[in-house]
Amino acid sequence: MLRVVTETVPDPGPLLPYAEPGTPLVALRRGDGIVGVGETLRLEYRGPDRIAEAAAQWRSVSDLAHVDDPVRRPGSGLVAFGTFAFADDSGATSTLIVPELIIGRHEGVSWVTRLSVEQGGLEPVSTPLPRPIGERPRATLAASSLSRDAFMGVVSEALTRIRGGELEKVVIARDATARIPADSDRRALVDELAQAYPDCLTFAVDGLVGASPETLVNVHAREASARVLAGSTARGANAADDAAAAATLATSTKDLDEHAFAVQSVLQSLRPHARAVTASELPFTLKLPNLWHLATDVAIELGEQSSALDLVAALHPTAAVAGSPTADALALIAALEPFDRGRYAAPVGWIDQDGDGEWVIALRCATVDADGLLTAHAGAGIVADSDPEAELAETRMKFRPIADALR
Repeated sequence: MLRVVTETVPDPGPLLPYAEPGTPLVALRRGDGIVGVGETLRLEYRGPDRIAEAAAQWRSVSDLAHVDDPVRRPGSGLVAFGTFAFADDSGATSTLIVPELIIGRHEGVSWVTRLSVEQGGLEPVSTPLPRPIGERPRATLAASSLSRDAFMGVVSEALTRIRGGELEKVVIARDATARIPADSDRRALVDELAQAYPDCLTFAVDGLVGASPETLVNVHAREASARVLAGSTARGANAADDAAAAATLATSTKDLDEHAFAVQSVLQSLRPHARAVTASELPFTLKLPNLWHLATDVAIELGEQSSALDLVAALHPTAAVAGSPTADALALIAALEPFDRGRYAAPVGWIDQDGDGEWVIALRCATVDADGLLTAHAGAGIVADSDPEAELAETRMKFRPIADALR
C-alpha cells in the first residue's frame, strides 16, 4: 500500500533545481507545476493495450493508497509521471513513475508530498535542498535515418498513396541525433526549453525531455480540456511579414483541411467517455517563438467512470500526429518511416489519485539514453496538395527547439 502525505510549505523558489540532474521528473509551465525526486513505484507496459492497462492498474493503485492531501491542488497528493510509446509494436517501454518526493506549486500555493510503500508512519514532510543546474551540454543535431532528399522521397511516396485514394492524411517524421556527455545535467536542456517556450508544458520523464505546445487532455474536477494543433507556418522576419504569415495560414485550404481532420479525430474519440464535448467552429492562430499553428480548444464534461488516462487511451494517436483514417495512416507510417518513433508524438504527462492530470503530445522533444545519445524527431502532416520541399522546411522548424537548446 502506498502512503502519501502532502503539506503546504513556503514558496521554494524555482522548482527545476530540485529535480535530479541525471533523471529529472518534471512537468512545468511558467514556473508552476511539479517536480519529482526518486522513485517509489515504477509500472511498465508494452503492446496495443498499454495505455488502457495503465489506466486500469492506476485505478487499483489509487484505490489501495492512503492519501492525506489537504492541499487539493493540481499535482498534489498521489501522482505518477508517465510516458507512452507511439506505436503498438514499439521497442520503447511505456512507464508510470511514482516519485519518493514531489515539490509543487500552483497559483501561489506550494507543497511537498512524500510517498512511501512502507506500512508504518512517514517521516515529517520537509523540502529538500535545491541543486544548482549544471552547464548546458552543447552539440549539433544531424540527420539520422533519413537524409533531406530521402525524406522528400518518402513524402512523395505518401502523396502518391493519398492522391490514389488510399487515405486522406499521413504524418511523416524524420529523426536526428546528437551526442552529449553521459554525465551531463539533463535539467540544463529542460531549463533552456522552459525559458524559450514558457507557455508550453516543459516535461522530463524517463529520459524524454521536451516542451510541447499541444495539450492532449487536461482534467480537473471532472472537467477536461484539449487543444488540437495541426497546420503550421514559419514566423515572419518582421511585424508585417509575421502578420501576413498568420493570415496566410488562417486561409490556407491545405492547412485548414489538415486541421479539420485532426479536430474531428479528437471529437470522435472523446464522445464515448464524455457527457458533452464542445469545440469552437473555426480554428485560431497560435503564436509560438518559431512558428504559427492553427489551433482549436475542446471542452469536455467527463462521464462518471472516466479518468485522464482513459481519455488518453481513447485519443492516441490523434490525426495531428498520425493521419486519417488512423489505421491506414499508421500502416503507411510503419511502411515508410525507417525507424521506431519511440515515445515521440505519444502521450506524456501525469495523473493523480482522482484520475485528474495533464497529458500533452510529446512534440519538440528528444530522448536521451544512459550513454548520452540524444534522438529527436520532427514530423509534417501530408495531404493531397502538400509540397515535399515545404514539408521538409516544416520539419526543420520543428527541430529548432531541441537544436537551439543544444547550442
